[in-house]
Amino acid sequence: MPVIIGLDVGTTAVKAVAFDTESPWRRAALREYPLLEPEPRWQVQDPGTVLAAVDEALAQCVAACEGRRVDAVGLSSAMHGLVGLGPDLRPVTPVLTWADSRAHAEARELRREGRARDLLHLTGTPVHPMSPLTKLRWFARHGGDVLGRVHRWADLKALLLLHLTGTFATELSSASGTGLLDLRAREWAPTALEIAGIGREALPEVLPTTAVLGLRGAVAARVGLPAGTPLNVGAADGPLGNLGTGATGPGVAGLSVGTSGAVRVVVPEPRSDPDGRLFCYALTEDAWVVGGAVSNGGLVLRWAADTFAADLSPGPQRDAAVLDLACQVPPGSDGLVMLPYLLGERAPLWDPDLRGAYLGVRRSHSREHFLRAAVEGVSIQLAGIVDLLEQVTPVDAVRATGGVFRSRLWQVVVAGALGKPLVLAGDAEGTALGAAALARYATGEAPTLMAAVAELTFEHDEATIEAGADDVALYAALRRSVPALLDAYTEMREHLSAVQARAGQRQGTAAAAAPAPERREGTIPSSLPE
Repeated sequence: MPVIIGLDVGTTAVKAVAFDTESPWRRAALREYPLLEPEPRWQVQDPGTVLAAVDEALAQCVAACEGRRVDAVGLSSAMHGLVGLGPDLRPVTPVLTWADSRAHAEARELRREGRARDLLHLTGTPVHPMSPLTKLRWFARHGGDVLGRVHRWADLKALLLLHLTGTFATELSSASGTGLLDLRAREWAPTALEIAGIGREALPEVLPTTAVLGLRGAVAARVGLPAGTPLNVGAADGPLGNLGTGATGPGVAGLSVGTSGAVRVVVPEPRSDPDGRLFCYALTEDAWVVGGAVSNGGLVLRWAADTFAADLSPGPQRDAAVLDLACQVPPGSDGLVMLPYLLGERAPLWDPDLRGAYLGVRRSHSREHFLRAAVEGVSIQLAGIVDLLEQVTPVDAVRATGGVFRSRLWQVVVAGALGKPLVLAGDAEGTALGAAALARYATGEAPTLMAAVAELTFEHDEATIEAGADDVALYAALRRSVPALLDAYTEMREHLSAVQARAGQRQGTAAAAAPAPERREGTIPSSLPE
């Protein structure tokens, strides 16, 4: 029996899921890898580690199919990545992820100069350190010797396609998240390229998201598939999350939570937010998503677990135990509020310098409170994006995907914060399902995108979560309080930043008189898997 595989390559893991079009049968494989921080503000991936994980997850998934024929593979990847390639098209830099904020000064400068709004309307990507545009501008100023070794620049999707097919190309969806693409012309924008400091020849070709390439022989042999197996270039993980959860109709928002999180709605053509707070990215030529992403999603609870539950052994059992602890305190965490800005925040604030905080701490608060407040802080941020979307288009329902929603706590807290019914679609496989559905449509096996989704979706995949009226009222009050809390926090934040700057100056003076320590950088492979 034929199957189709959705391959979802994210910030800290790759997931491969095989789908049967005739039954709920599925098989999945997961490989995780670290998000490295070789310097403050740097959040990078080792290219060799990511590509090896891709091969391993795909091979395990193929083996789990137990002889079923794999008709095609659909590819999803995280947005906003950037990696420099040498003349032989092998990486000479790590992959700078969306979470990398080294270009904070470059983003601030473009905003101060009044160029950010025009760039957003041109490219659909907010001016923020996450975007490859600002990262390239940083390299133009600070790249040094590394910059001289870079022959081409790739996003994560281009790196994956080069590895899997031997073709140096990206696709419309991922390209629309670079800050370098003219959304309406569907071409690299000369204005943005000039600001980034690169030429058109340094970037990959932009293919339609429905383009199909063949799996190259060396990779095919490693993963157990025939050479030339159709591989749909696919789209970015955010838009595919909407497709996989069925959040493509009017008034239906798609919400996803992984390491980060996002809320999006689908519109028929590129649309700009007049206030410059929402992005616009492609799914296909005639389906675009408008929405906002938070940098601080599931990673917030993972950090809280590392901090407040370090005595528990790492692994899935710890994740469950941490959530059990958080469930022991009531909604609202007895007045403890977390501003969950562990990484420079994106929507709705677009402030890369914003720092996180716990507010309202009392002696009676236990680690259980700190853990639950982390979940609530993330959920309230996501609800704030829904508020923004409703200023552009009505949002009547929210369909969600992501591994966190295996937890009942995440389900009820997010539903309560939204104040709307939350439909859980596809367990944690929404993005992979979207990739598989797009591949089925691209190979001509389904007449429309939604027909492809329907072929891979079965009734047991969905569950509707409705929060109680008391929880909705409590979280609505918390949402209304966040702007005031941020305003009150600003003065303290500026004071703390000034203190840190003075401390850094003193340390720099002392360090100038001492031998320089050995610098430890992230691993850059000398070669990639053949």
